[in-house]
Amino acid sequence: MTVDEKGRITKAAGLIGLATLLSRILGLIRDMVQARYFGAGLAADAFFVAYRIPNMLREMFAEGTMAAAFIPVFTEYLTHRSKEDARRLANVTFTALTLLLSVISVIGIVAAPFIVKIIAPGFIDTPGKFDLTVSLTRIMFPFLLFIGLAAVAMGVLNSLRSFGAPALAPSFYNLSVILTILFLSQHLTEPIMGLAIGVLLGGLTQFLIQLPSLKKQGFFFQLNLERHEGVRRIGLLAVPIIIGLSVADINLLISTLIASFLPQGSVTYLFYGMRLIQFPLGIFAVAVATAILPTMSSQAARGATVELRETLSFGLRLVFFITFPAMIGLIMFRIPIVHFLFQHGAFTLENTLGTSAAVLCYSLGLWAFAGVRIVAPAFYALQDTKTPVKTAVLAMLVNILLSVSLMGPLKHAGLALATSLSSILNLSILLWLLRRRLGRIGFRAVLRSHFRVVLASLIIVVWGFFVTKQTIWMAKAHWFEKGALLGGGIILSIGGYFIIHALLKTEELTFLMDLIKDKWRRMRLNSSNT
Repeated sequence: MTVDEKGRITKAAGLIGLATLLSRILGLIRDMVQARYFGAGLAADAFFVAYRIPNMLREMFAEGTMAAAFIPVFTEYLTHRSKEDARRLANVTFTALTLLLSVISVIGIVAAPFIVKIIAPGFIDTPGKFDLTVSLTRIMFPFLLFIGLAAVAMGVLNSLRSFGAPALAPSFYNLSVILTILFLSQHLTEPIMGLAIGVLLGGLTQFLIQLPSLKKQGFFFQLNLERHEGVRRIGLLAVPIIIGLSVADINLLISTLIASFLPQGSVTYLFYGMRLIQFPLGIFAVAVATAILPTMSSQAARGATVELRETLSFGLRLVFFITFPAMIGLIMFRIPIVHFLFQHGAFTLENTLGTSAAVLCYSLGLWAFAGVRIVAPAFYALQDTKTPVKTAVLAMLVNILLSVSLMGPLKHAGLALATSLSSILNLSILLWLLRRRLGRIGFRAVLRSHFRVVLASLIIVVWGFFVTKQTIWMAKAHWFEKGALLGGGIILSIGGYFIIHALLKTEELTFLMDLIKDKWRRMRLNSSNT
């Protein structure tokens, strides 16, 4: 892979990462508002179970499928055919997905009581909890349609190497949820209903915000009911992807089902725990994966296997460079982070400890969650969607066995730990199979890079231990001092981590710094020419 290609991927990942950072910050604010107003009680558990269903289907039929099935085929049309052919493919795909998701949404609304009985049987015997979950499910099911349309828009724009609007779109979703909680929920008989309405409006906003960028690129969705060979190919690729994603979501559903029998609040602890894991995962791993898939798809279409291997190795090194220290930071700072972000209003100290336990166990698998995000798209770029499905099925079976074994002694934390261990297994098998298919994929370079990453991460352990041991976290007030202590500890950890990498002359840091310097020189040159 050329230096220019690395630069394009890193630049795109940086743009996506910054936009995703904004979205994740707004997402944390959203979670803080949710925790303050709804805590971790009956209504919160009901909402997170109800949200799990359309959110699961979103991954299966929308975002995950669009990234893995639509982008490789659409990129091939852009590479080898005319823009008009690609535009027609986009319109037919948009039409087909609209019809499919509309039907699924109607079925979901009608069958909501049956669905809730399956995924949260433990709620049936709790007065009011089951009925509330059913009502919330019915309100949020059309979210699937709106987010599906947003996913088609994202797929088109990412294939055209336009990453800004799709990456910013989730920020508007988070804003919609925050605003409905603050200005609508308190006026409703059941305040949690306002949160569900916010989710629905957020999905619609996430689609609408991408339309101007599509129009600028010469694409504007129109209904087209013609039969299309490209859509048939997308469908053939999508079926195993949907199965594979459903395997991952079955893991979540099993965790939800088991957690519904655990003490009240367990579902909420798992949700907030995973939300904190998704912060670095979404900013860095998803950003790199989103930026790298079109490149790998193009290389696969050209038969450039050597370049594909180099791109994959570069992606793994870049994502581990960020996510491993993030894993250490979440483990060491977990209690202060959860306390500072969520322990307000209805969210108690007991809720903080329960969520922190989930964060600890989920964090152990963060590097594997990130690695799968990079390795699976390599198979998708090769238009092989069956292999990731097979490994996901095996990981699911292991997760079920581990969940049942660990739920007794560790409660909800055991479910989080089972998820992490099964993800580590999934990544290990995918890497082994990919090496057999492509040959050497730069494992030595990845291991050398990872050794330096582990060494540099020791400074995070030191600062994390110091901050967590302070007695101020047991006090109810002193929020400014807590924020200063936590923020200072995180800043010093990050600074120390990069200083150690600078002393070790790490390739990833050097590349990123050279890219920043080059961009700065270009900005100065452009400024002097104007």
